[in-house]
Formats: sequence, structure tokens, C-alpha cells
Amino acid sequence: SLVWAAMPGMLFRKNRDSSLHPLNLSWVFGYNSSLAVHSLMDGEDRVLLYVSSHIVVIHDILGNKQYHLQGHTNVISCLCVSEDRRWVATADRGPDALIIVWDSYSGVPVRTIFESHPEDGVCAIAISQDAKYLVTISAGTVQKVCVWRWTLPTEKPMCSTELNPEFGHQDYVIFNPQNPHEFVSNSKTQVIFYLWLWDENMAWLLSPQTFKCLVGQFSQSVFHFNNAQALTGTSAGKLVVWDMDNPRTLPEELPAKPHGVTATKVVSMQKEGLTVLKVLESCVVTGDVKGQVKFYDGQLRLLTIYSHDKVGPIRSISFSTILRDPPGASPDSSQPFFTSWSDSSNSVSLTLNRNFILSTSDATMFHVATDSTNFERIMKEAKKAVNAIACHPQEPLVAAGSHCGLLKVWDYKETQYLVSRIFTEAGIQCLSYDPEGYLLAAGFTDGSVYILDAISLQSICDKFQFSKGPVTHINFSYDSKYLATADENHSVTVYKRVLQNGSKCWEHLAGLDSHYKPIRSILFGVHSDSNKPRLLSLGEDRQLVEYDLNSSIKDHLVVTHRDRLEQAAVPLCLAWYPQLSTESFFLTANNCYKMKLYNTTTKMCRKTLLGPTYGSPLEKIQILPRTSSADPQQHYLVYITKDKVGLQILPVDGNPHKSSAFICHPDGASDFATSHDGRYIFTAGGKERTFMKWKVNLPALDAAAFLGGEDLIPFYNLLNGGREGEFFRELEDYFYYVQLCSQGIDTMENRQVSTHIPLEEIPSVMRAIGFYPSEEEIEEMINEVKFSKYVDTGEEVTKINLGDFIKLYINHRPALGLSMKNIQRAFQVLGYDNEKGDKVIDTGDFLSLLQCRGEQMTEDELAECLITLLGRRPGEGGSQPDTCDPTGAAALTEEEIPAEITTEVFVADILSLPIAK
Repeated sequence: SLVWAAMPGMLFRKNRDSSLHPLNLSWVFGYNSSLAVHSLMDGEDRVLLYVSSHIVVIHDILGNKQYHLQGHTNVISCLCVSEDRRWVATADRGPDALIIVWDSYSGVPVRTIFESHPEDGVCAIAISQDAKYLVTISAGTVQKVCVWRWTLPTEKPMCSTELNPEFGHQDYVIFNPQNPHEFVSNSKTQVIFYLWLWDENMAWLLSPQTFKCLVGQFSQSVFHFNNAQALTGTSAGKLVVWDMDNPRTLPEELPAKPHGVTATKVVSMQKEGLTVLKVLESCVVTGDVKGQVKFYDGQLRLLTIYSHDKVGPIRSISFSTILRDPPGASPDSSQPFFTSWSDSSNSVSLTLNRNFILSTSDATMFHVATDSTNFERIMKEAKKAVNAIACHPQEPLVAAGSHCGLLKVWDYKETQYLVSRIFTEAGIQCLSYDPEGYLLAAGFTDGSVYILDAISLQSICDKFQFSKGPVTHINFSYDSKYLATADENHSVTVYKRVLQNGSKCWEHLAGLDSHYKPIRSILFGVHSDSNKPRLLSLGEDRQLVEYDLNSSIKDHLVVTHRDRLEQAAVPLCLAWYPQLSTESFFLTANNCYKMKLYNTTTKMCRKTLLGPTYGSPLEKIQILPRTSSADPQQHYLVYITKDKVGLQILPVDGNPHKSSAFICHPDGASDFATSHDGRYIFTAGGKERTFMKWKVNLPALDAAAFLGGEDLIPFYNLLNGGREGEFFRELEDYFYYVQLCSQGIDTMENRQVSTHIPLEEIPSVMRAIGFYPSEEEIEEMINEVKFSKYVDTGEEVTKINLGDFIKLYINHRPALGLSMKNIQRAFQVLGYDNEKGDKVIDTGDFLSLLQCRGEQMTEDELAECLITLLGRRPGEGGSQPDTCDPTGAAALTEEEIPAEITTEVFVADILSLPIAK
């Protein structure tokens, strides 16, 4: 009913404030300039349609409104629009690729085709003149062409064929407007004509032509309006004219075999390469690399030219559906595309009756009013990756920086562009406002740092050039006295604000190669005892480095502490945790989907918690600023993963219902920022060249957490089988068995049944239920429980109940379970290739590694462990000395373990684990 009653322009009359999602896409900045821009409406309502990442944007330019068509999970690779501008078909590339047909009047997806090209997705799509058929070309090495009747509820194409890779990668396709059974596609070097029959379920390919002269690379092809020819534009400024033998216009008159197509001539139109080729009514229209739009008649005679020196290489041309009346003429929808009329001087002019939209490959859109040849720039966006974004600490301003050197500032409340600056020397990699809101610092890909006025974007001092590689992180201290940066060469550099001649200026203080792997975070804080700035850096080398800014002098950055935070996992991000208790923490997230709380003073790991598991680990985290109406005791965490943005209710406890995430940038989110009032989140899309504004709806997240259950209910659901499953009953049995053991198995005394077990028994029960923590992980688990109440009561906890044990197990066990890939990765590092080409570890080396590396095992421990695993009873004799000599353990197991251990032998024969490959 929504589609049936839909009318043009009704999209923007919808009320979209009543969303049930915690995050709602509010605005998309930037677009995919490699795809076409389409004019849906012109005149009083100037409405455009374009693609940004995985979103189709319908943009009312004059009304400053956007409507978003959301359904793709991958970046949209191609789109097409029907002649009446109502039906929009989009397709993507990647896993679970989709084809979606939208009604542009209502915004409803009227048809979704799943698994159309499951291998690689779609690279080209077109819709027929009557809007009944779609043709798609897959993106794989061996391309497949399919014709769909999208109005029919079937997942199979009407006909299809595979293309020979010798034809080149076909990336453009278009129907014959006068015959939906014909279409043409082209690659850079080949043009293919097709004729398809419904009942034959096949497609015929017409042989491509070989040329004897240099024509350049093909760009686009079209069918001539005379229905007897076709045209192909080239990068050498030429048009190839194809003659079609015995053309047919009606499907019932289709011949039994395809008619021939031959290239009759190559017409040199101009020197500049042709990028766009269209046929509209009785005109042939071309766009070129110099930004010129030219109109020709059917004999390719030039009619008129539209050009402007500010227009770059043209990517698409879209004409208005509204005919503009020439002077003195009465409105008539049947007017021709061009009109001849006389002015007061009695001279005859040739006038185009339609306005049109130009989009260029350098991410600029123009509206061309043909009555005045006026080129109005509608939009100019980043033409390279957008990696940097920052929000003003007090005003509704957001700044975004691109690798093309473009820095733009927007008023995000009114969605108005305010000011911009282009840096020609290098690309912008990171941005940060100072806490007072007067300054904006920018780090660049060449290692330079600019400190700018936050309003005018003019430099307040000379640029700094102390980083040896691209600057990846930049931050001000809370008092705006220090500025710290991190770069790709693993260095931290600090700048200081000083007074010179009575005015404030900035100078380089010191730098240090603090890490030996990439730096993931730099974070300013405040010393609790002195209220002075505190600086930390966290690297993939697992090191947390703290600097003494007060003691640092020119060219000497003092380090106060270096702490290793992880044993095996890699920490990825760092943030100060809100003061929810008397103890102060900072929060980290690692690549194993775990979040950890560390005491800010001792750096002891106080808690390990299961983080959000949405396909990839958390890349960056930040505490959401509180809104004025929010509960002062309620806090939230904002995060991005590889491709998603999400919210997490604090305190973190491992409950999966307290977190929510949405796809924001399928090709990778590079950065994010939060508004000063906590109402909006902005995400940068990196190479997608876009950034997005998300409206925060916290009650929706609170409601989802409430519906997920309270207390232990969410954690029971994370156990295999749930509360009533076999795993839970087995865990209960182990819990009570430990109580029996602690009271003595053979005792005849009355048993004291309890709901608790001693902390010392935690490792045994964990291993019994299939989780095998390292000694360091065991220590962290015991300390987590032991000191859980120490700050409040001063007493240590000595026992744990079943509910808390379940939470401890859920939060500490591997988030994704045991993985064969991890074991194979270890064999890649530690092993060698045997004669069969398999990765193996020598048994002697294997035993030696266990005794001499990592958490070293004594020979007694190793022998007992292997004998138990292999089902052997210990032999007679005393214990062997504790050395790195593996011969004793090897002698006990030489009959059970082969000389070379493969991953399969290690998993199946030694560990006896049922791990699927």
C-alpha cells in the first residue's frame, strides 16, 4: 500500500524521529564519485540520488534534507535508475551480495535478489526502458551476465551466459531503449552486443570487432536513436559507429539467430577523451575529461557545447525530467529536446529545454541551468580517503580531513557547510580540537603538524616537522598546555605552549621512540594527587608507557613507567573509565574481544570482561559525553570495529544485551568522534571518502538490555544449552565435587553443602569444563575475585559462588571458542615444512619449547601432563631433575608421539580435542 499510494517528494514528509534503534543514521557527508549521480526532481524541488558507501542517498538540495535507503551490507558497486526516475536498482560486491530494487517515491525496497552472483557480486547493472528487466554482470574473473524480470518473485534469472575472460573485464552495460531484448556491454578493450530470448533461456554473443586504427580505451556504449546503429566512446576522443544488420524493434519479431554488428567507421570527435556517452531523444551527448558537455545530432554534427573551467573530468550526466519553456512559448510536454526560437534581434538560437546535473571524478556536482549556461556548484567533497574527524568541545561543529588535503568544517545541527581549507603538500591523517575550543590541530601524512585557528582554519604558527612518518594520533591535554602526537614510526612527540613576548605560542618539547610496534592510542589524563597532565601511550607491542611531562625538558621526554598489559592478546584501544566506584580505572580492548579494567595507579588488571562480538574486535573506544537530561549515574561507551559503530552500557559486565552495533563503513571505519552533548556520533569511512552522522537514542539501548533479562539470565544463555542444558548440570556437578574434595572424599562426617568453593579451586573447575587458562590468566582470575571488595571493605574474598563463577567463566574463556586457525598459526611460526609440505614441529623441539620458553614447565610437570593426556600410567622410578633437557619426558612418550608433530596429531592425538577444521 505504501508503494501504491506513493507520490514524488513524499519521502521528506515522513516523520523519522520515532526510531526504535539505539543509533540512527541522520546525515551522510560525501559520496562515491566513481558512480553516477541522478536527478530525480528539478525546479522547485531539486532532488538528487547518489551512493555513499553502502547507502543510497536521496538528497533534497534546496530543502537541505536527506533520505537514506539502507539494505546493503557491502559497499554499493553499481546502480541504475528507470526512465521515469521511480525505480532504482542497486547492487554490491562482497560476501552475501545483494541486488535491491527501490521505489524512490516511498523509499520501500520492492524486490531483493539474493545470491545473484554469489562468488564476487555485481560490477555493472542496467534497467530496461520499460522498467521490467534488469541485466547484471558479475565482478569475477569469469564474468556471468544475467537478465532478470525483477517484477516476478523468482530467484533465478530469465537467461544467463558466461563471458570469455579474453573479452576483458566488462564494467558497463545498457539496454537498447527501443528493444528490451538487446543490450550492449563494454570493457576497456572489447564491446559485446547481446540478444536474449525468454523461452530459450540462453544468451547469444555477437562477435567483437577488431580495429585497424588506434581508437583508445572504450568508456561507454549506447544504442543510436535510429535503432540501426550503436556508438562507443573512447579515451582518444573518438566515437566508434556500429551498424546493426536487420534490426528488430518488437520482441515477437526476433530472428532465429542474432543479427550481425560491424564497426563501419571511427569518428574523431575531439582530442580529449570521452568519459560519458548518452542518447536522449534526438541527440547524442558526450562528456569528457576536460569537463565539456557536447550535443550532436544523429549525423554527429555539433549542436552546442556547455563548459566551465571549474569542471573536472565528467563522471555522469543526468537530465531533468521537466521540460523548461523557451521564452514566449506556452507549456507543452511534447516539446522537442532542442527548440529554435527568435529573440528581439530576429536571430535564431538553439536552446536546450532541460537542465542537467554533472558529477565529476574529483567529487564535485554541478547544476547546469541551460537557459543561462550557469554552472552552479552543488557539492564539493573529498576525492580521497577521509581518515580524520573531530568535534568541537562546545559548539555544534565537526571537522573532517581527507588525504586529498581538504579540511572542511560543518555546523552539524543545521547541516551547513561553514569553512574549508585545502593543504596541497600532504594529506590529513588526524584531527583534534583543544578543550577550550580555540585551536584545531592536524597531523599529516608527511609527518607535519599544523596548529590552526578553530574558526578561520588559518595557521597560528609555523608547521612542525618532527615526526619521521605519517602522524596517526593527535591529542591536547585537558589544560591545553600540551599537544602529543604518535606516528607510524612508533614515536611519541610532545609540543608545549609557552609565552614569548607576552603572547602564547607553541614549541617542540621532545620526542621518543616509545614502542617497537604500531601505537594504538595516546591518552591525556590528570594526576589524582597533583592535578597535572598525565600522558599514556599504548602500542601493539603490549606496552603501556607513561611519561613524566613535568620532568621532561627540551629534546628529552622522560618515561616514568613501562607496563606489559597482555600476555598473548594485542591491546587495540585505551580510554579512561568513568568513576563508578572508589577505585579508578582505565579501560582497554584487545583483539580477542576482551575488555580489561586496570587500576590507574598500580596498573594491575582488576577485571576481564567479554566485549562486543560483532565480527571484528573494537578498534577505538570513547566515553559518551552525558546529555543534560541524562541520569548522572548512567554512562555509555562508544566504539567502532572494523566496519561498525556501537554503544555499550556501563559498567561493562559481559552482558551481550547491553551492547548494540550497526554497519557504518563496510570497507573500514577509520575514526569517530562524539558531539560535546553526547547526542551525535560521527564516523569516518577512510577510503570510502565519506563520513556519517548518527543520532543517539539511549532509551532504545536501555530497553534492549532490559528485555535481555536481569542478573544471571543473559549469562545462562551464553552457556551451551542454557540454564537447562547438560553443560550447566555438569558445571554444577563439578562445583559440588570440589566441595566434597575440600572436605575429604573418605570422611564419614556430615557434609556441609555450600553455594561457594575456595578460590584455589577455580583453575581446576575451569579446566574440567574445557577452558585451559595460562598461569597468568589464572592469577588474574583469582585476583579479580580476591580484591573485588577490597577497596570498599579492606577485606579479601576467599570463596566464589556458582553465579559469580559462571560470569567469570563467560568473561575469561575464549570469546570465539577453540580455533584450529590459532594452532595452525602457531605451527607456522614454530615449525618447518617436512617432505610432504606440511608444517611440523620436531618432537624434541616441542618438548624443549614447553620447558624453556613462555610459562616454563618442569620436566616432572611435562611428563605427568603428557602421560595423562596419552592415557599412560607413570612408570616406576624417582623424579627427574628440573632442567631444560627433554630426554626424560621424551623417553616416557617416544612410543606415543611421532618424531614430527603436525597440527592434526597435536590436536587429535595429543590433546584429544574435537576441533573442527
